[in-house]
Amino acid sequence: MTSTANRLARQQDREQGIGTNKKTMKFSQQDYETLRKQCLKSGRLFEDNCFPAEPTSLGYNELGPGSPKTKGVVWKRPKELCSNPKFIDHGATRMDICQGALGDCWLLAAIASLTLDQQILARVVPQEQSFTEGYAGIFHFQFWQFGEWVDVVIDDRLPTRNGKLLFVHSAVGSEFWSALLEKAYAKLYGSYEALSSGNTIEGFEDFTGGIAEVYTLDKAPPKLFQIMQKALSLGSLLGCSINKVGLSAETEAVTALKLVKGHAYSVTGAEEPVQLVRMRNPWGQVEWTGPWSDGSIEWNHISKDEKSKLNHKCVSLLRMSYSDFIKQFSRLEICNLTPDTLMSDKVCHWKHYQYEGMWRVGSTAGGCQNFSDTFSSNPQFVVRLEDVDDDPLDGKDGCTFLVGLMQKDGRQQKKLGRNLECIGFAIYKYKGQRNVHLGPDVLLRQRPVATSSSFVPTREVCNRFKLPPGEYAIVPSTFQPDKNGSFLLRVFSEKHVAARYCVTVTYRLIDICEQSIKFIIQDELFINFNIPQKDESGKLGLMEFHLLWSKIQKYLNIMLTDGYFSSPGFHVNSAVLQSIVSRYSDAQYVIDFDSFVGCLIKLEISKCLKMAKMCLYIVIIFAEHKHGDVLYQSHVLFILNLFLCTAGTILSY
Repeated sequence: MTSTANRLARQQDREQGIGTNKKTMKFSQQDYETLRKQCLKSGRLFEDNCFPAEPTSLGYNELGPGSPKTKGVVWKRPKELCSNPKFIDHGATRMDICQGALGDCWLLAAIASLTLDQQILARVVPQEQSFTEGYAGIFHFQFWQFGEWVDVVIDDRLPTRNGKLLFVHSAVGSEFWSALLEKAYAKLYGSYEALSSGNTIEGFEDFTGGIAEVYTLDKAPPKLFQIMQKALSLGSLLGCSINKVGLSAETEAVTALKLVKGHAYSVTGAEEPVQLVRMRNPWGQVEWTGPWSDGSIEWNHISKDEKSKLNHKCVSLLRMSYSDFIKQFSRLEICNLTPDTLMSDKVCHWKHYQYEGMWRVGSTAGGCQNFSDTFSSNPQFVVRLEDVDDDPLDGKDGCTFLVGLMQKDGRQQKKLGRNLECIGFAIYKYKGQRNVHLGPDVLLRQRPVATSSSFVPTREVCNRFKLPPGEYAIVPSTFQPDKNGSFLLRVFSEKHVAARYCVTVTYRLIDICEQSIKFIIQDELFINFNIPQKDESGKLGLMEFHLLWSKIQKYLNIMLTDGYFSSPGFHVNSAVLQSIVSRYSDAQYVIDFDSFVGCLIKLEISKCLKMAKMCLYIVIIFAEHKHGDVLYQSHVLFILNLFLCTAGTILSY
């Protein structure tokens, strides 16, 4: 299916609610219940042909077919590895996640943090599955993927060597939910090797559908503690970590105050009045021994009521002052959740908007602001901020919102040797008419009111902004122009935001539709509406040739003035523009004059036919208004016939 057809199909699915948290899409068109019932009926265990137990599912390079790291690998089902396998044994916990021979510790940290929220975990890992009742060798898991929730089906054949699981496994050898979850995630991205190296935030987002902010704590903004409080009140997931330095041996190094480097801690509270940060270490074993640790003297200086409120004797939690927090930790990650992920009514919800888009060479791949000739050709999205925040952190009125730009299919492209593009976005004060795509005359004469922090080769860039009420245009782009890619733009706001995709609008030619409407509405102008009639000879008459020649002269003037296909005078959205470039341009994405004329004639035909439909609607309106007056019907039908003749004349050329 072509990208355009695929996009339209997804749009239709979304209109039916498919792809939401409550109605997931079927990955590879595989339905779990249907396949399971078929297996139970036939008495055969499920074998997944979409992700077979073969070397290609392991990888493409270091884990590729015939590579040293895949020698001796045998795919086995859990019942071949132990006598009594269990899907989940006494609850899913962080102890079920032990890393194997795959560099996906980022994913395991995300899974470990997920076990701290059993409600969200149960959505990703359906709990009713087992190796006993209704077992058919088939399991399924649910992930968020570029704006849609998908249900991924797998069989339970797992890669092993010498009778042991090759990749992630549980400390309890008879528990398999984590190994099966890893396999489903590998299928989602094409292979196990595709999961090598990554960021915990990526896992957070794929498990929740949230949008992630990242803060470097040695450059923490002044109101970060309040941002943390607000995020927690909105049900966001917060994690922090200490960067490892140098060799991998330092990954699990323990600091003098018993904090573990390279591991993800979950932030569960930001408490007043002494600004304490409450955390949980998913890996346990060693705990913080600094100020505000269990038994420290700081607890002697607060009242019993405050101690009780802070629940300071809970052994599974650790606390430290906010000032120590930003000194001891390197990085804070906030994953803000969508309303359909948060089931609880006890927390407030972000407002959530998302749009898909594409950068295509020759049409919408304009690069960043450094490339003034092409920057304005990038897709544009307009948001209208209306209501200011209820409780502004800085005491000043404004509208807080998050913008996230995510490029698609980065992990799938790894096996082709393609790297992620450097992406970013700029936000401009919107000064155009409704749905008018801002051109270089606007974008190059004003500075953006805000930008992404930088252009980086990462899956997603996300930043928090606070701007006065008004309309703003968001322009997402790659750093360099002429880079093909698909993206997802997301906006999270505290208050309602009116958001829309901005179509391309140009002005060179007379808008046939608007002019035609004037002729229909004003009776006295009918006699001036001189359209040459087609004589069905198959040849152009003198009047017809005169009309055509006049149009070609106008087209030539546009071509000589602009030198490229930029302003043909039609309302053209980015999808149509991409189709035009694909059909009419040469290998260097240049449209010559012959193709230029052919394209504009095609567009005029489309307008004429569209206007003919409009005339038909007007017939109905006039007829109803005049109680079926035959004179009005005949009058407007005559005009309708003229439009059809016009379209036929142009088409015959």
